[in-house]
Amino acid sequence: MTPRQRPPSSAILYPPGGLLIWSLVLMEFLTFGIALIAFVISGRNEPDVFHTGRQHLQPYYGVANTVFLLVSGYFMAAAVERFKRGTNARPFIRFAMLGGCLFLILKGIEYHGKIEAGLTLGHDTFFTYYWLLTVFHLMHVLVGLIILAVLHCRLRPAAKPLEAEDFEAGAVFWHMCDLIWLVLFPVIYLLP
Repeated sequence: MTPRQRPPSSAILYPPGGLLIWSLVLMEFLTFGIALIAFVISGRNEPDVFHTGRQHLQPYYGVANTVFLLVSGYFMAAAVERFKRGTNARPFIRFAMLGGCLFLILKGIEYHGKIEAGLTLGHDTFFTYYWLLTVFHLMHVLVGLIILAVLHCRLRPAAKPLEAEDFEAGAVFWHMCDLIWLVLFPVIYLLP
């Protein structure tokens, strides 16, 4: 049985996942956008501090985490497609969750190294931003993983049927985590 679909003419009024999730996405992008603008302005005011701070980062962690989230996003998109066709989406959600878990593990390793080196929240302006921005994003990934776990459970045969809009809303939230990281990574790790 395929999930209930909206007529194509209502796509603007009812985007995938509904208006509420897209309002949340807009607020999150504004929040991260303002924080990143403040980060860039502070970097221009304290170029030596920010240059030295970036020397303590390992861009290969950021690249690996980017790959984990992008691959995870691919599997979530595949899960949505399978769900809409009425076929088994659960394995694809598991792969999406695996990518999120790998992101968290690698971030934990990176954080451990920073703490061991004394590069904590109050170390300097750069690391204050680093910790605030990356931990705030990490919290979004954690919430996203909880959402994916709930979707996964709701797709069991014995569970109450899942509406397409609910499934799409979970996917939109997960893709938001991907997109935010795609902006955070180059700004924090790579900008000169």
